[in-house]
Amino acid sequence: MALITVSGFPSSGKSKRAHQIKVHLESRLQDPSYSGPKLKVAIVSDDDLNIDRSVYGDGRLEKSARAALFTAMQRRMGQDTILIVDAMNYIKGFRYQMYCAAREIKVRVCTVYILATPDLCKEWNTSREDGMQYPSDILGNLLHRYEEPSSMVRWDSPLFTISWMDEDVPADNIWKAITEGTVKPPNAGTQAIPKAPTDALRTLENTATSMVAAIMAEQAASQPPGGPVTLSLSDTLKSHITLPPRNVALSELQRLKRQFVTVHKKAITLGTIEKGQVDWSEESVAEKFATYVEGNLKP
Repeated sequence: MALITVSGFPSSGKSKRAHQIKVHLESRLQDPSYSGPKLKVAIVSDDDLNIDRSVYGDGRLEKSARAALFTAMQRRMGQDTILIVDAMNYIKGFRYQMYCAAREIKVRVCTVYILATPDLCKEWNTSREDGMQYPSDILGNLLHRYEEPSSMVRWDSPLFTISWMDEDVPADNIWKAITEGTVKPPNAGTQAIPKAPTDALRTLENTATSMVAAIMAEQAASQPPGGPVTLSLSDTLKSHITLPPRNVALSELQRLKRQFVTVHKKAITLGTIEKGQVDWSEESVAEKFATYVEGNLKP
């Protein structure tokens, strides 16, 4: 139903704000005046996944940690869930990746930026008593690398900024964004492309070969040549084609067959399709080849 991405410096109070948002949303969902769909509010965070703070000092381990967070986010996200991702989410490319995942399943999105000064984050990190402190060198590195969200880019919008001085979160605005905001459709980069069946190449080659043989047999049996004919490719498969008023040489048909197979083989091997249609059945291939031959045979 919605994805709320929380972003901010390490030890800036993100978990506190995520909990505040969760409490407000659950209160509204349980209010007697609420008449919308039945929803649940969930939080996914580094702590839920037992990700140690030290991984942010190793690029390889940090990449694995982000992958684990992204997988957990995808697993929890759904039409019946308001999901809050409580993590630094400090890389704009990662926020974009989550935004695309949300668009793919058509849920609303918003970003909550927890604003605190670097000095305050260092002070709060030092005073933490939950065993979740960042090593000082890692903390400094993360503060330097942080990529601030911007309301000017679509994957961070709508953006709500919460200062360390604010006592509470803008619950009304967040609620409106996730219940009334625009649901953006998946873009081309997030849609799965239908694939051709594994036997498509064999069907393409065999059907075109059968068509050539049937055309030659029809020409030998029919005089004068040309006109609309019905080709019998098997006991159950027939194809209709209009031939020119002349005998077509086998070499000409073989050339057209090679061209036809080459063009359609590229579509199969690259995983692309024509206008979103996936139909590589013998009937469809025979019909396409008949149309191709009619369009390329000169009278």
